Amino acid sequence: MLKRFKVWVYEEGEQPLVHDGPVNDIYAIEGQFMDEIDNDDKWSQFRARHPEEAHVFLIPFSIANVVHYVYKPIRKHSDYEPIRLQRLVEDYISVIADKYPYWNRSEGADHFLLSCHDWAPKVSYGNPKLFKSFIRALCNANTSEGFQPHKDVSIPEVYLPKGKLGPPNLGQRPNDRTILAFFAGRLHGEIRKILLNHWKGKDNDVQVYEYLPKGKNYTKIMGQSKFCLCPSGYEVASPRVVEAINAGCVPVIICNNYSLPFSDVLNWSQFSMEIPVEKIPEIKTILQRVSRNRYLRLHMNVLRVRRHFMINRPAKPFDLMHMMLHSIWLRRLNLRLIGSK
Repeated sequence: MLKRFKVWVYEEGEQPLVHDGPVNDIYAIEGQFMDEIDNDDKWSQFRARHPEEAHVFLIPFSIANVVHYVYKPIRKHSDYEPIRLQRLVEDYISVIADKYPYWNRSEGADHFLLSCHDWAPKVSYGNPKLFKSFIRALCNANTSEGFQPHKDVSIPEVYLPKGKLGPPNLGQRPNDRTILAFFAGRLHGEIRKILLNHWKGKDNDVQVYEYLPKGKNYTKIMGQSKFCLCPSGYEVASPRVVEAINAGCVPVIICNNYSLPFSDVLNWSQFSMEIPVEKIPEIKTILQRVSRNRYLRLHMNVLRVRRHFMINRPAKPFDLMHMMLHSIWLRRLNLRLIGSK
């Protein structure tokens, strides 16, 4: 992949809806990826200089920017309908399909859009036939809402503070991790409601907060914890998974229907745990039953996979940018273009 894989970025359109995106906060992956692959000043090794060289084609929309700039003002509930977003993307595809042969020859199967916004899956709902073969690289990789792991790509949700590519590394050695499990987060969806109802402020081993008390450092507590609880909010993905991995804390995935990122090449059972939603009341018992040897293996494997969830600029081999591109490349490998030998 490093030597051969090429991405063509369609040049049509103007910022801020295309060729741009947020580089900080919860949707940072959109802007960071765009800036990595669509930057004339710092040409990526993966960016094709001519479309005939390309293996895949990027539809360079930022869904976060569309929602921010197009959906204003919001006066009534119907203003949230995704039809404007769908029309924008469909019109863009119509333009590039009329101008170039690439969409039509593959029916969009070698084209992709990458987004971490909750609305991103809705892009394809308006015209399922048009997007039947299209690759969606999504944080919101919910199989109950149409995400197809064999065709779509699950990408991690990453929260980036302003001016930084990640939090400081405050992770402690296993012997210095005195907290069994930790979570801090607002009431945001039914799963978190269940978690907070059962565990908020009720146990020193399983420390669950809705609002972290003044003076406590979120990243530092992660670094002092053996397991970090990662319940989904209104959508399946959570930045806590990456935050936990960066802190050397074994992520505990608590959600339904989530297709985990990079599952083509990473065995999540070797560096994380999954606890079904219905077993939230049993969290402490389940985690206390994990033997020390098993915990040490999980912890060591978290440290081994950590580089795959780190953002570097420019991108480096095996980091998060390369892992996303690798996942897209894998979906392209099995595609036979119309008219190809």
